[in-house]
Amino acid sequence: MRSSMRPRWTRPNSLWLIPLLAAGVALGQPAGPVLTDLHLTVTPRSDAERDRIAAVVAPTADFTTPEPFEDKPGGAGTVRAMTTADAFSQPSANVGFDGELSFRVGNGLFRKLWVQAPASTMASDGLGPFYNARACQSCHIKDGRGHPPESAEDDAVSIFLRVSVPGGAAPMDISGWHPTLPDPVYGGQLQDYATSGLRAEYSFAVSYVEEAVSLSGGEAASLRVPTYTAADLGYGPLAEGAMLSPRVAPQMIGLGLVEAIPAEDILAHADPDDLDGDGISGRASVVPSLEFGVPMLGRFGWKAGTPTVRQQSADAFANDMGISSPDVPHPWGDCTEAQKDCLAMPTGVQPRLGDTEAPDPVMELVTFYSQNLAVPARRDFSKPEVLRGKQVFYETGCTGCHTPKFVTRRDAPNKAQSFQLIWPYSDFLLHDMGEGLADGQRVGEASGTEWRTPPLWGIGL
Repeated sequence: MRSSMRPRWTRPNSLWLIPLLAAGVALGQPAGPVLTDLHLTVTPRSDAERDRIAAVVAPTADFTTPEPFEDKPGGAGTVRAMTTADAFSQPSANVGFDGELSFRVGNGLFRKLWVQAPASTMASDGLGPFYNARACQSCHIKDGRGHPPESAEDDAVSIFLRVSVPGGAAPMDISGWHPTLPDPVYGGQLQDYATSGLRAEYSFAVSYVEEAVSLSGGEAASLRVPTYTAADLGYGPLAEGAMLSPRVAPQMIGLGLVEAIPAEDILAHADPDDLDGDGISGRASVVPSLEFGVPMLGRFGWKAGTPTVRQQSADAFANDMGISSPDVPHPWGDCTEAQKDCLAMPTGVQPRLGDTEAPDPVMELVTFYSQNLAVPARRDFSKPEVLRGKQVFYETGCTGCHTPKFVTRRDAPNKAQSFQLIWPYSDFLLHDMGEGLADGQRVGEASGTEWRTPPLWGIGL
């Protein structure tokens, strides 16, 4: 569904949806058609298939030898591990010839540098007016993690600051849900660049203080505690009580496989009240889908605030680069009503190409590219010291959050991601990480102290 066709959906609390999602109930609103959460398996698994999958994903107790297919964390799409900068930039091994062609074109769009409108390169203009980067690749460096600054003097292109102000949860709205309120002038994200004729919203600043930490074996470690500051604010002070939260771009591998995990399999690990008494209380994030107009299971982003790869891409186009799409059709990006000069700037909308700066063909190719970045093969997985580390990892309880294995849905839209045994090492649920990691901001169902378990595949690269 697109733009005006999307049903509107408002409700102050969505926890009631979790049992419905787990039961596979079709979700919809009176104002629009009844739609099904597409993260649920459309083709039900047979009892025999469920038993087979349960046996395959069950945690191992044998650490003397690797498990079958442990060297292929991305299933049949796994590619040879490379130790170069291209380690995360390969297409899935089973994507096929036509898929690789779409992947290559999507890669070109992912790397494309957008320019200010109006410009002679009309298919590439529309940048800003405020922005953090000119290309997706600028933050997701070689499709991997962004680089936090080593010092206050470093370029901050891979990191930016989210901003929110106290005021309670705003009503949940399918067209633009804000569980915490954006700054009335600066919006929900600070942009440190601006197109010609405007002043940037701020400049990123960070300072570090060394903190000694005593370890259980008598050793000591030293950690750097960062303090992030929005310096040189160009449009007056932030609202009283404004909270800043840094965001570093995560790695891009395996996103389509994560999207293909049945929602019920993720929800099966949820235990918000810690009923099993293991001290772990992961819970699901249910968020509105701009793409489909229904509530869906959030599984992307640091706080699981996004349900699909396409929506994650559309949000990044809008907030990071100021580029409009059919999903987020605001051509001035994160500009607010208070920023009149920003709203008066020309846009890159070209009627012959569509009514947004990144129309459907662009979004489809960028989404396909993002869904099909391959997971590299495990290295050294059979070495005794690695198997010993695996045993410690399991017996210490790390797998309580970092769930090793899933099997993707058989009816995945992309057959390359259908019925694959994958090893992401994440439950994709929210966990309270305490005040030491708190940012104070609500995102979807996530509180100010909750974060999604990040996948561990590819972390050694």
